[in-house]
Amino acid sequence: MADNNLRAASSTASREALGQSERFLEFQERLSQVAPVDRPVLLIGERGTGKELAASRLHFLSRRWEGPLVTLNCSTLSPTLIESELFGHEKGAFTGAEARRKGRFEAADGGTLFLDEIGAIPLEAQEKILRVVEYGSFERVGSSLPVEVDVRIIGATNADLAAKAERGEFKPDLLDRLSFEVLFLPPLREREEDIMLLAGHFANRMAFELGRQALPVFSAKATVALENHDWPGNVRELKNVVERSVYRADAEEIDEIDFDPFRSPFSPARALPQADKLVEAAVAVEKEVTPLPQAVAELEIRLLRQALQESRFNQRKAADLLGLSYDQLRGLLRKYRREL
Repeated sequence: MADNNLRAASSTASREALGQSERFLEFQERLSQVAPVDRPVLLIGERGTGKELAASRLHFLSRRWEGPLVTLNCSTLSPTLIESELFGHEKGAFTGAEARRKGRFEAADGGTLFLDEIGAIPLEAQEKILRVVEYGSFERVGSSLPVEVDVRIIGATNADLAAKAERGEFKPDLLDRLSFEVLFLPPLREREEDIMLLAGHFANRMAFELGRQALPVFSAKATVALENHDWPGNVRELKNVVERSVYRADAEEIDEIDFDPFRSPFSPARALPQADKLVEAAVAVEKEVTPLPQAVAELEIRLLRQALQESRFNQRKAADLLGLSYDQLRGLLRKYRREL
């Protein structure tokens, strides 16, 4: 058991987020300081900042490192299922409960329970969690017998729990109990010195996965692009961007960085002037030699012909190109049916 956990601790250390920036090192120092203190910790951070890795490091640096580390993503469960998942249930407690089942609290006994997206837990379940924090006991769903456990809770969220408590969406008493220490994970945009360090790490690992012999390098152009991106998805986004760039590259040097894989390679349809701008365009083009009504008519006919040709005479598409409704287009076609 101890050997398995030691290997797990080593694996966690090897895959945890890398960094040398002041922000990163400050966070790691605070995390190491609170890890041995057997109290709840809240991890607050944007998506992709590595909250699960931080929780894992907290566990393996604690005195509970030989015990289990159990994880539950609270946002993936419906309110009707989360109590059963957390506290377990007795046989026959509800439809489908064919046997007694232990919950995550029992599974984490003697170790750590990591509740990811803790702000998504419904109030009813929060009440039972509060009891576990205060008294170390709970009842399974469908039972009145207490179950005693010794569990350290680590919660993580990107929500403002204090604001949720003010709105009545999170129990203030539970928030008080869970916030012995609150650690804010720094977003990647605040860790400028770490961007290329992480990029190189992800690039080398991707090249190895692809079976390439040479290690990839980033051109000056690519480096500038990476360092100046805002990284709203943080380290997870950086990993995806770098791995995609490495696999697409034909040479060792990475020059092109694609931040948006959803950008279409096809040109959008050319928009034609809208009908309400026809008069203005006609005046600008024909005002010196052609009476205004005639210029407007000629311009409308020319644009109608162009739209019909580009849409292959699909009238609804032609209306879209002209910025007209289908009925407006039909009106113009009737008006100029002889000229067209």
